[in-house]
Amino acid sequence: MARVKRAVNAHKNHKKILKLAKGYYGGRSKLYKTANESVIRALRSAYIGRKLKKRDFRKMWIARINAATRLNDFTYSKFMNGMKLAGIDMNRKMLSEIAIYDPKAFTELVEVAKKQVNA
Repeated sequence: MARVKRAVNAHKNHKKILKLAKGYYGGRSKLYKTANESVIRALRSAYIGRKLKKRDFRKMWIARINAATRLNDFTYSKFMNGMKLAGIDMNRKMLSEIAIYDPKAFTELVEVAKKQVNA
């Protein structure tokens, strides 16, 4: 049985990590051990960040819709309930876009929601 020499694979792995650590400060981009720690943390943070981004956008859309509905003397929760009762299935991203770029159309949507809630 022959012994396994890992130099080539280790070198390949080290190069891969150091390439990912390019641009990091000091030893974080030069020393394998330090770079590896930094890269692992960076990749973990990137994964978490992708999840947080979705939350942040949803929060922003809701804030925009709420602001637009309040301009029409209504609340966000009642507006969304009215939309559901009216059978208008539109996502929050589209509603916020309409609120910004077509206020007249948004006002009409609010009126439809108001009729459904008050009916």
